[in-house]
Amino acid sequence: MRTPFRLLTPAAVFTGVLMAGIAPQSFADTLLVERVARQSAVTLPARGQSMNKVRAQFGEPTEVLAAIGGDQPRQPPITPRVYPEFTVHFERDRVIHAVVRRSSAVEQGPKPVE
Repeated sequence: MRTPFRLLTPAAVFTGVLMAGIAPQSFADTLLVERVARQSAVTLPARGQSMNKVRAQFGEPTEVLAAIGGDQPRQPPITPRVYPEFTVHFERDRVIHAVVRRSSAVEQGPKPVE
């Protein structure tokens, strides 16, 4: 009587090993998607919102970074304001971009979902 392992061809063994190597990467992609979905629940300031409205809605920023640019009329100053969950970039006094912050300062990639 033959054992099941003798029925496997070298190509079938190679395919099995290859699929085993791909499975953890697929799982990591799922974790990233879950983390992004969790972060999308964070309310961010809308583009074009005034600095005063952002301050009224979210409070004072934890950190105000130095303005970037502003040397020429065609390059207005961009001022980042850091909040606990996100960073807002203002052009003069209007929101141009808001970004959810990393989980920690030393994070290199997506963290596993707990």
